[in-house]
Amino acid sequence: MTQSAHVFDGLPGPLLDALRVLARTPQLTVALDFDGVLAPLVDRPGDARGDSNSLKAIADLVELSGTTVVLVSGRSLDNLRTVSGSPGNVLLVGSHGAEYDIGDGQAGMSLTAEEKRALTELQGAMRDVVSRHPDARLEYKPAGVTLHTRGVNPDAARAAQRDASRTVSAAVPGVTHRSGKDVLEFSVVAATKGDAMQRLRLHTAATAMLYAGDDITDEDAFAALEPGDLSVKVGEGSTVASHRVHGTPEVAQMLRVLASDRRNHLLGA
Repeated sequence: MTQSAHVFDGLPGPLLDALRVLARTPQLTVALDFDGVLAPLVDRPGDARGDSNSLKAIADLVELSGTTVVLVSGRSLDNLRTVSGSPGNVLLVGSHGAEYDIGDGQAGMSLTAEEKRALTELQGAMRDVVSRHPDARLEYKPAGVTLHTRGVNPDAARAAQRDASRTVSAAVPGVTHRSGKDVLEFSVVAATKGDAMQRLRLHTAATAMLYAGDDITDEDAFAALEPGDLSVKVGEGSTVASHRVHGTPEVAQMLRVLASDRRNHLLGA
């Protein structure tokens, strides 16, 4: 085993090969989920922080010519800014593609009068749910509400999620439901991470993209990728992604490899 192979041990050989090819594209966009990808999953979402090695690799990437890094998260933009710890020149997409801060002067989102009415009704319905399931927690977002059950007894968590689905369906028909790892989210705006990838491809003029994600909602982003792009599933679970790594430490290695390969390519090494 060579020294470089030893340094980056833990990354599958096919992924290393794909990263080397990706590093040569003229305009590269690297899009990353936050929770479970850059930050280990924690019981309290506010406690999450990005892995320092990943953040260093991201800082290196954004300094390279023709390279854009974007965080694409289910978190609201404000929340993502607070916890991510990413450099200021990293673009942000929040609320599963409903909110954007991508340097076009149109950060955030605006709701129609009907969407605002539905959001108020949704918030009231979800408060009723947690009054019946006090171990569950609510996270309010600009276009929706998320029920968090990480750390809750599994039977109690399932009961809370079933109650939330029934209550919301009856009170606010037509809202979007999204399930993930110990979360159930309801939104009055129908947006996906796949929509985000399509918008980002145009906005950044990407000739190739990488997307890494760990949850069910990331499958929309994987499915939106095109030939020549690179999709990486983080952790267990079925996926349409072409590659897989074990967890956040391997994501940091992957980003470090990509930054090194791209720097060498740009320098003509």
